[in-house]
Amino acid sequence: MPSAANIVILSGLVIGLIYGSVGLLSGFCLMSSLRGWWAQGDSRLVRSYALAMGVAIAATQLLAVRQVVDLGKSIYLQPTFSAPLMFVGGVLFGYGMVLSNGCGSRALVLLGRGNLRSLVVVIVLGVAAEMTLKGLIAPGRIALLQWTQMTASATSLPALIAKFGVSETFARTLAAPVISAALIIFAFAHVPFQRAWGQIAAGAIVGLLIAAGWFATGCLGADDFNPTPVTSLTFVAPIADTLQYAMLSTGLTLNFGIVTVIGVFTGSLMTALATQRFHWEGYTSPQHMLRSVGGAVLMGAGGAMALGCSVGQGLTGLSTLALASFVAVAGIFLGTAIGLRGALRVRPLASA
Repeated sequence: MPSAANIVILSGLVIGLIYGSVGLLSGFCLMSSLRGWWAQGDSRLVRSYALAMGVAIAATQLLAVRQVVDLGKSIYLQPTFSAPLMFVGGVLFGYGMVLSNGCGSRALVLLGRGNLRSLVVVIVLGVAAEMTLKGLIAPGRIALLQWTQMTASATSLPALIAKFGVSETFARTLAAPVISAALIIFAFAHVPFQRAWGQIAAGAIVGLLIAAGWFATGCLGADDFNPTPVTSLTFVAPIADTLQYAMLSTGLTLNFGIVTVIGVFTGSLMTALATQRFHWEGYTSPQHMLRSVGGAVLMGAGGAMALGCSVGQGLTGLSTLALASFVAVAGIFLGTAIGLRGALRVRPLASA
């Protein structure tokens, strides 16, 4: 009988394979969604992201209410965190997304399609994240964390509502359906989106994959003697771990995040080959490469500071209704907005 750890590894691989395939076929990406909405007036992709968020919240909170998964064991619901550090990290990540033309998960998907720019983004993002978490930049991050961290009396929206005299279970069953319904209504309030079956399917599947990740690590991976970290889809730290595993595999062990990263790339590659979408792409100029590398650095460092990315915080973190995740996501949206609009917007390269 396979061990709990092996079940988690297999689950992570399957989840990654599905995400990679869906991501390639649908173009699922927060940055592309916001660019299409704000610059071109096409909100179908952003509504797909909203649908994924709504489904992820509903399904994840159902697992929590049923006590299938203890979300309190995740990094998102820890009582001590630094709101300023997470917000600034989110801003850096969001702006870096615009510079690199996509987040870490999108880079993995595009790499599977033959985009060599994404290979550079993935490597630089992973190195920058590792430097921020454990390397040269880590002392500065830790110093800022210790200076600005706080211990919250409530770590999630349900816990905050429970402060008004109701049980946390009731607060959860009140908050989760309202937020989830609002997001789903927003998604389907647009007639073109109602006809975009591919985008609808992508949003629903990605949302369910978030819940599947929680179920795999929090339920299937439950083992008192060899516990698995309770988590779901996220890509900044896992990309860094994957690069480290590729170099030092004899001294490391596979985990959910590493196999998910491998699965996303493999799923995208298999789908690209099967649908004849695979083709080589590269940089068009040195300026193009510098911009992409700069964006990857900001995403790696910012994602490490914010404890997640547009998927890790924007979907997985928010699915827990963690207050810290709302702070990080606000920073990501602000950083993306700065990069797409206003005086500091990232202007198109003439040669790109």
